[in-house]
Amino acid sequence: MKLERRDGYWLLIGGPVPPGSSAITIGSVVSVRRRAAGSVGLLRHEAVHVAQWRRLGVVRFLIGYLGYYALGRSRGWSHRAAYRRIPHEIEAEWVSRRHGRGEDPLPWTSRRT
Repeated sequence: MKLERRDGYWLLIGGPVPPGSSAITIGSVVSVRRRAAGSVGLLRHEAVHVAQWRRLGVVRFLIGYLGYYALGRSRGWSHRAAYRRIPHEIEAEWVSRRHGRGEDPLPWTSRRT
């Protein structure tokens, strides 16, 4: 494993990641599989999650994230469908794509709510 300080977060290359995922963010630490460490789009996506953790705090982030996932699964949606409908994931995907086109500032520079 390798730990790197990035602009606004820590990147743990080769750290623990759930099966089927390329990365996971907990607080200001992004753990990414070695094979995905060079993916700029993935790191932008995970940086949005860092900003969400900071904006919402631990409890609100986890209740929202896990709550929406559980709601989707309780409605009979597949894992993938429930995951894709979590508002945190929708925001991360949208912001990371806009930022990739130079239309949005870095997510952690946004004003806290």
